[in-house]
Amino acid sequence: MEITKDIRYIGVNDRKIDLFEGQFMVENGMAYNSYAIIDEKIAVFDTVDKNFGGEWLKNLENALDGRQPDYLIVSHMEPDHSANIANFAKKYENAKVVASEKAFVMMKQFFGTDFADRKIAVKEGDTLSLGKHTLTFYTAPMVHWPEVIVTYDSLDKVLFSADAFGKFGTTDTDEDWACEARRYYFGIVGKYGAQANALLKKAGNLDIKTICPLHGPVLSENLDYYLNLYKTWTSYGVETDGVVICYTSVYGGTKAAAELLAEELEKGGCPKVAVNDLARCDMAEAVEDAFRYGKVVLATTTYNAEIFPFMRTFIDELKERNFQNKTVGIIENGTWAPMAEKVIKSEFEKSKNIAFAENSVHIRSVMTDENKEEIKALAKELL
Repeated sequence: MEITKDIRYIGVNDRKIDLFEGQFMVENGMAYNSYAIIDEKIAVFDTVDKNFGGEWLKNLENALDGRQPDYLIVSHMEPDHSANIANFAKKYENAKVVASEKAFVMMKQFFGTDFADRKIAVKEGDTLSLGKHTLTFYTAPMVHWPEVIVTYDSLDKVLFSADAFGKFGTTDTDEDWACEARRYYFGIVGKYGAQANALLKKAGNLDIKTICPLHGPVLSENLDYYLNLYKTWTSYGVETDGVVICYTSVYGGTKAAAELLAEELEKGGCPKVAVNDLARCDMAEAVEDAFRYGKVVLATTTYNAEIFPFMRTFIDELKERNFQNKTVGIIENGTWAPMAEKVIKSEFEKSKNIAFAENSVHIRSVMTDENKEEIKALAKELL
């Protein structure tokens, strides 16, 4: 696939994978992207997952059209991108390997060699001329590993963005970009919002016409849309006006309260209400919703003087990703020793800019008329 006159897409689509990184459901598979710039000298950007080495090398061979590559640029050492470095080095013995110094340390760990006789270690602002194309390298530490670099091609104005601007799904998946890009970002990169935001500021100084990520489609139209979404995500801002309700329920009482709150919010004109049953939904989608909306309601039972396990997992997932800048409402249920509200509030003590709703709901086994009034008061406050 031609991206520009000189840049070829040589990646692969994985349609058999069920869990990416062993945890994220990917119903539409996954793309492992790789690119080649064909100039006086040829640069190849990243390899692919180990299961697709043969297909990738064939794609590369077709793009080379009988020529030999001069450079392999390694943006990121995670194995879905780096697994075939040694295979490439063996096949193309004269090609140099270009990466950050930290990436070469990781190569030693993965492959038993750091390719010392052919390595080019680059740092912030270093350049590499291919002929017409001049590449400039920028460090992107912790987006989302410490060795990451991104590369800018000044001739075609292309940013090779590593894992930034990636998404779940194959390159030919016909779906809205934002949903799976958001789930990908908050699931994988979300903890490192400050670092991703720093990379965005670097990109803001570049004239970018095309973004080539390591996952998902090449982005070449309406780039302001993607850049603005990333600005919101990396700053932990509010993307969509609305409320997300996340609940756990043992015998249905807490579920009924969560559903009633959703009804009250919708009747009150809330632009968007999302409801997640944490025991049954895709946890990554619930995490995505929690970061997307400005207001989050947590509804759960007390369980062993704590909170229900799925709610515990959910809150841990949020904290791990630096959950912040949100309003949190609480619906607590407990038959004989209610502790949920106290536990939830203590969990967010170290989180930044978390405001708790003044109106909480305190159910004792099943909803009463008083609880229904509490739910109406919470809905009114959130609205």
